[in-house]
Amino acid sequence: MSNAPDYLLELNEIEAGYGRAALVLRGLTVKVRPAEIVCLVGPNGAGKSTVLKVASGMLTPRSGTIRVGGVDVTKHGPQDMIRNGLSHVLQGHSVFKEMTVQENVRLGAYTVRDKALIAERIDFVKTLFPVVAERWDDLAGALSGGQQKQVEFARSLMVSPRVVLLDEPSMGLDPKTTSKVFEQVVRMRDAGIALLLVEQNARRALETADVGCVLDLGRVHITGPASELLVDPQLAELYLGGRPAALTTEEKAL
Repeated sequence: MSNAPDYLLELNEIEAGYGRAALVLRGLTVKVRPAEIVCLVGPNGAGKSTVLKVASGMLTPRSGTIRVGGVDVTKHGPQDMIRNGLSHVLQGHSVFKEMTVQENVRLGAYTVRDKALIAERIDFVKTLFPVVAERWDDLAGALSGGQQKQVEFARSLMVSPRVVLLDEPSMGLDPKTTSKVFEQVVRMRDAGIALLLVEQNARRALETADVGCVLDLGRVHITGPASELLVDPQLAELYLGGRPAALTTEEKAL
């Protein structure tokens, strides 16, 4: 019988804030299973990006616990969180435009000393994201916004993470490019990687995710299968712009 934990990432009863300001997260609990996409949706100011900062070690919680693979890592900083198996793709574009795609991707392995492992991870990300292989020697700044986002994804996978944290991956992208980016999110999940996703485009995120968590005022108010949250009329009214779920298929085709 396997002793593997049910969840790869657990944020339990987290309270967190910035400096002496009021708490942003107030008893938040979020859990992510292996090879699962969990998305956090909610209004501006709900604390979505703060959740990722806590999970990645960028912000130490005032109370609560963080567990990765069943191990308590609550007080660990960003470098330790990388070693624990978490990788964080920040909001907006973070490629180095004057560097090649290859150089950008290799930066993701700066903590890895095993050259054979680096070569193995390069082969993996080139297979997972064909545009990375096709544009390997091109300057990253010459790529479109959606292609740059795939370079960021590839870079985040160079440390063989168990969980990838994605902050607003569709920011600044048109609908067609957004759809392509979310296809790549699903590819990562299908490759066995767990993902915790923050996304302002709540409907598109729920169409992609396995589990949805609705945040408001620093707490998870609703959690459940993303497909069920999509057709919840109260949720649609409050957080999805009141649009009927029937538009979902049309939006996917954009």
